[in-house]
Amino acid sequence: MPAGKLRSCVLTIAGSDSCGGAGVQADLKAFAAAGVHGASVITSVTAQNTLGVFAVDHVAEDMLLAQLDAVLDDLPVRAAKTGMLPSPLGIELIAARLARCKPGIPLVVDPVLIATSGVELSGQAAMHALQQHIFPLATVITPNLVEARALTGLSVNSLEEMEIAGRKLLEHGCTGVLMKGGHLESGTITDLLITAGGALPFSHPAQPGTYHGTGCTLSATVAAKLALGERLKDAVAYAIGFVQECIRHSHLPERGTIRLLGVAPPAVR
Repeated sequence: MPAGKLRSCVLTIAGSDSCGGAGVQADLKAFAAAGVHGASVITSVTAQNTLGVFAVDHVAEDMLLAQLDAVLDDLPVRAAKTGMLPSPLGIELIAARLARCKPGIPLVVDPVLIATSGVELSGQAAMHALQQHIFPLATVITPNLVEARALTGLSVNSLEEMEIAGRKLLEHGCTGVLMKGGHLESGTITDLLITAGGALPFSHPAQPGTYHGTGCTLSATVAAKLALGERLKDAVAYAIGFVQECIRHSHLPERGTIRLLGVAPPAVR
């Protein structure tokens, strides 16, 4: 039987993680688990594992655009997500190309600024470019609390402060902000989806341990579900449940203590 046409594709624009737990590698696994075809634009190559980030080499802007054009010219991209975007010029060029070639498609922005190990991956100039050029295109931004503090300059240590910071981020023109509450010291984690219509909490028990790639997997799954036509709140609810299952299936590496996410069952509701 002849193969059918590819009906949809989700694009990740992010850095590569050599240990396969985060970045583009995590995104592509999440896309596949959600049942969509994944394409990628590599922004940076990192030498890292669960022990740390040992080297970073950023891709030149002309190569960024060459990758992006190659995908957009051929594949039916129905949603996109961004991760590590370290170059201010690259950020501006990517935003302009997406706005021109794929106006209005769902865009999930994971503002990757600091690695789990604490290494800074994007500087202040890149952060400001992200706010100016990428955030206005976003369907949803997915910062953790460390990133939210850096992006807003506000104290973010409670649910009330999470909502305040989320509303400040909405001022950049995005549709929604998913504030991830995993850095709050509590037995229950509450993530907060903030839109112009209100704030919707998603709570689940905290699971002991530190995990590599949860933010990438969450944002990629949201993008995949948006590509499939789901509403934002439903995409977020599914993605949070999926990440919890990935955590339950996680594995310790040979040497480190940060766990690598396992592949969760495909049907998580």
